[in-house]
Amino acid sequence: MKQWNLFNWILILSVAFSFQSCLKDTCEGTQTFVQFTPVYKTLDEIRTDIQILGPQELVNPGKIYYYGDYLLINERREGIHVINNADSENPTKVAFIKIPGNVDMAIKENVLYADNYIDLLAVDFSNPELPSVLSRTENVFNSITLHEELGHLVYYDETEITRTIDCNDPRWGWGWFWEEDVFFANADAAIPASGGGISTQSSGGQAAPAGIGGSFARFTIYDCFLYTVDEFNLSVFDVTDKNNPSLNNTVNVGWGIETIFPYQDKLFIGSESGLFIFDNSNPSNPSYASEFQHARACDPVFVQNDIAYVTLRDGTFCEGFINQLDIIDVEDIFNPRLLASHSMENPHGLSVKGDHLFLCDGAHGLKVFDVSDINDLNRTDKIDGFHTYDVIAIPNKDVILVIGDDGFYQYDSSNPNNLKELSKIEVIR
Repeated sequence: MKQWNLFNWILILSVAFSFQSCLKDTCEGTQTFVQFTPVYKTLDEIRTDIQILGPQELVNPGKIYYYGDYLLINERREGIHVINNADSENPTKVAFIKIPGNVDMAIKENVLYADNYIDLLAVDFSNPELPSVLSRTENVFNSITLHEELGHLVYYDETEITRTIDCNDPRWGWGWFWEEDVFFANADAAIPASGGGISTQSSGGQAAPAGIGGSFARFTIYDCFLYTVDEFNLSVFDVTDKNNPSLNNTVNVGWGIETIFPYQDKLFIGSESGLFIFDNSNPSNPSYASEFQHARACDPVFVQNDIAYVTLRDGTFCEGFINQLDIIDVEDIFNPRLLASHSMENPHGLSVKGDHLFLCDGAHGLKVFDVSDINDLNRTDKIDGFHTYDVIAIPNKDVILVIGDDGFYQYDSSNPNNLKELSKIEVIR
């Protein structure tokens, strides 16, 4: 889903660079690019049976999900690690659910919902160490495009390369170029959005037990409905028959849609241009209430006590040039009001518990802020030395979960001013 942002970025760059002349000289130099290679999948390749494998190493972790004594960690576009977390100091990997194309997940009453490229799977999770497919709902998620011979273009594979380019080459000095159907972008501008965040089902007002997640969700559950977002739309799945989800409704939201967060009977949908608020008092048919606009940027969101905390960051295809935390009053969903803005370094995912905000600040580590005075945030703790992109503060338990480039961490948060590491599952590359 996230790869649609690539095309928005290309369109804007095409206009910007159409007026740029090529540098002519007799020299050469090296330039580092991110190479985006299209990946096509036929229906036969998409609709293969999932496999239940033994524990696997974390290689390219994405979103995480908390459900009872178990943790789920997405291996981007490969499947889901299942981890027994009854003891937060000794998490144990117990299985790997191989689901091609998987990025997002949510659980309701022991049924795991997961994307499989263009399809939605319902998986029996009553025995987390031996899950099994209950049903497949076909063609409910969009691919980028459909090629008559190659199949569905489902994503672009990203690889960083360094090339020597002659100054007389028309590509010299450009931020991007095409070679047939492969796209190249200057690595300084093409830092991919994490795609790795956390699925979000942790908010008040839920009528049935579901899992807990954080601020990068594209899947979430409220009452008897599963909500998903893609680049443009909010899709509503009826899971009254939890084993057989059915697409109930699709609502066009806008463009550049990134995340969804449920709070009481409302849905907060983050986009590259603003925060959309939907009234969800009729869960089968959420209705638009208002939009809080902001500068172009990626924006995970977390809501507590009618206050929305939104991070805006640069360095992604969201094309933003701002790094800050916005704090917004959303008590009146038809009239959201900005209460305060605070500069940050490169904020990603966030979670709030009580008076403390836990914020992943990219390469600048994990930070903790006292938000009892929203106009004068007091940073109470900081953990350096790793790149973080999302966090879950578990309700009713003094543990926070953090996902980063080099692993998955758990911290004792009984004293939010002095976090203590409980455990780490390393990424192996």
